[in-house]
Amino acid sequence: MDEHQAADLGSSSMMEQDTSNIENKEGIKHYTRGRGQEDYSSNMMEQDTSNMESKEGIKHYSRCSSAGSIHTPNSSPHNTDDDDDSGDNCSGRVGSSATSTLSYKERRREAHTQAEQKRRDAIKKGYDSLQELVPTCQQNDSASGYKLSKALILQKSIDYIGYLNQQKKKQEEDCAALQKEVIALRIIQNSYEHMLQHQQANPGPEEARLTDEAKFQVFQAVMDEMFETFQHIPMDNFKLLTTGVIPWLEEHCKPHILRNILSRTLQQMQVNQIQEMQQQQQ
Repeated sequence: MDEHQAADLGSSSMMEQDTSNIENKEGIKHYTRGRGQEDYSSNMMEQDTSNMESKEGIKHYSRCSSAGSIHTPNSSPHNTDDDDDSGDNCSGRVGSSATSTLSYKERRREAHTQAEQKRRDAIKKGYDSLQELVPTCQQNDSASGYKLSKALILQKSIDYIGYLNQQKKKQEEDCAALQKEVIALRIIQNSYEHMLQHQQANPGPEEARLTDEAKFQVFQAVMDEMFETFQHIPMDNFKLLTTGVIPWLEEHCKPHILRNILSRTLQQMQVNQIQEMQQQQQ
C-alpha cells in the first residue's frame, strides 16, 4: 500500500508539474502574442500620425509656395512649434513681397513722372529758344504785351523760314550774275592784253599810226552813244546798279551792236576830218 500510494503521489506530482509547465508556456505565448499586438498597434498609430503630419506639411508647403516663398516643414511628430514659426515666416515673407511690389510700383511711377517733367521742360526750352531766334515773334510779343501761343510761334517760324528761303534763292541768283560778270570782264581784259602785245610787237609804219587824241575821240564817241542806254539803269543803291548792269550788257553790248556803233563813230569822225581839211584849204 505504501508503495502504491507513493507511486500515485509521484505520478500526480509529475502531472501537476507538467500541467504547470504547460500553463507557463501558454502564459508565455499569450504574453508574447499580446506584446506583439501592442507593438503592432503602436507602430500603426505612429505611422498614421506621421502620414497625417506629412499631409499637413504638404498643405503648408503649398500655401507658402503660392505666397511667393519656399518653406519645407519637418515630418517629425514633435515639430508643432516649428510649424507655427514657419507659418509666421511665410506670412512675413508674403508681407515683405507685397511691400517690395508696392515700392517698385511707386519707384516706377516716380521715374515716369520725372521723365514726363523733363520732356515738358525740354519742349518749353525749345519754344523759348525758337521765340528768341525768330524776329517776328519778338516784335509781336513786345508790341502786344501778351505771351504768344505755341501754335502762333510755330506758324511765325514757318513763315520766317519761307522768307529766308526766298532770300537765299535771290542771293544765289545775284551771285550767279556776278560770277558771269566777272567771267566777262576777265575775257575783255585778256582780249585787250593780247591786242596790246600785238601792237607793241608790230608797230607798223610811222605814218599809219594814230595819235592818242584820235584814239580818245573814237573812244569818247562810242561811250557817248552807249551812255544813252546805260543811264536808264536804276542807280538808287549799289545793289540795284549791280543787278541792272548784267541785263544792260546782255542787251546793248552784243557784238553786232558794238560793231554798228563803232562803224557810225568812225564814219562820223571821217566826215568831221574831211570838213576840217576843207576849211583849212579855204
